Amino acid sequence: MYDLARVTNNGYFDAADNPEARQAARAAMNKLRTECFAKGEYPAMGGLPEERPENPEFQAQYWDYYKTKRGYHPRSLNSNGGWAATASASLMNTKLFAYAGEIQNAVLIVHGEKAPSRYMGETAYSLLKGENKELMIIPGATHCDLYDGGNGNYIPWDKLQTFFETYLK
Repeated sequence: MYDLARVTNNGYFDAADNPEARQAARAAMNKLRTECFAKGEYPAMGGLPEERPENPEFQAQYWDYYKTKRGYHPRSLNSNGGWAATASASLMNTKLFAYAGEIQNAVLIVHGEKAPSRYMGETAYSLLKGENKELMIIPGATHCDLYDGGNGNYIPWDKLQTFFETYLK
């Protein structure tokens, strides 16, 4: 689970969680949108570098998945140049979990212990109500390890099967 609106609005790990930073980001996005429209060009951004970065650690984790045979694909935005630079504009005034407390369905949130997105799942879980909600943290796993099992067979297949058999009837 990844809260793209939260990252867009507050930066990774909420590093820019203040009104001034959000207003500056909106102003920069509006300027970029105007420039792109005037040129008729919409450059990509947010892709991974060609060389593996050491820091931040989460970018190295993403690189290890999207830039290797584990997850690379020539048409993948994550494997290559990223998305249109203005694509996140619609997320800038969005709170994806505004109504999370109203969810009545069963919810299982699974995160890796070392996933940079873990705090997003923990926040979402804290908003949920009811007895049919669960947060599962997989020891040692990163975000991408839960895509394909990584090097440690991290995917909790038994738990997923039990959850689905219990709640999807």
